[in-house]
Amino acid sequence: MTIAIPNDPVKDLLRVLDLKQLTATEFQGETQWMPHGRVFGGQVLAQALSAAQRTVEQSRPVHSLHSYFLRPGDINLEIRFSVEILRDGKSFSARRVHALQNDVPIFSMIASFQEHSPGLEHSSEFPTNVPDPESLPSAADLLGQIDHPIAEYWSKARPFDLRHVNGPLYFRAPKDNSANQMVWFKALGDFAEDAALNAAALAYASDYSILEPILKRHGVAWAHPGLSSASLDHAMWFHRPTKVDQWHLYVQESPSAQGGRGLSIGKIFNQSGELVATCAQEGMVRVPEVS
Repeated sequence: MTIAIPNDPVKDLLRVLDLKQLTATEFQGETQWMPHGRVFGGQVLAQALSAAQRTVEQSRPVHSLHSYFLRPGDINLEIRFSVEILRDGKSFSARRVHALQNDVPIFSMIASFQEHSPGLEHSSEFPTNVPDPESLPSAADLLGQIDHPIAEYWSKARPFDLRHVNGPLYFRAPKDNSANQMVWFKALGDFAEDAALNAAALAYASDYSILEPILKRHGVAWAHPGLSSASLDHAMWFHRPTKVDQWHLYVQESPSAQGGRGLSIGKIFNQSGELVATCAQEGMVRVPEVS
């Protein structure tokens, strides 16, 4: 399988989310180009959710998922997704999904789905004094002229436009050294009115930048010599349906880092100020001078 920088990143995302059905509970997915040759965690997360959704009634959207990244995925191999039907109750369904390459699990997830039900409602408030996303530079603006595989991926291959409110961490970290950051994002192209597809794409985007508050707190940029990082797990709660081709604000913080690991928590708001999802991820973060 030949993997290359996509000419149309959104079309490429839709390609990998369009899983081939092998049996009632077995699916196969393609992979995307990545400069380091490892599968992007958000990709396998979104594909696993897509596989699980294919075994659940459309009237039961996903409301939460909990997952572990077990091994690096190889972008040169397709991924098989095996779905286990754990429960179909009166209003909730649960699925376990294993993603495998060469019959070895690289990722594992449990997701829960629920019929719509009325009940109590409240949510966190949208932050104040946040600049409009159109007033901030995109990755393409900042990195588009740099001839380097990583810069080409950040600026050209991602299907989402990411705009950091307080400056990105590509080559240098902002000077405030706080464990907080905000990032606007939206898909670079139109998405259909398909709740399951938008949920999977939101899961995909949720893996972008969530570990950055850990780096920011210690004044470390992605280009820091010898930096090594990897997602270990990812949890996500879907509060309200949304469309990923509209702007969303990802409000992130890191409450703790220790033992070569760091934890980040993120809240995703739509541009109307509604909280649509909450995420948590622990990642391996190793810096040579403190290892």
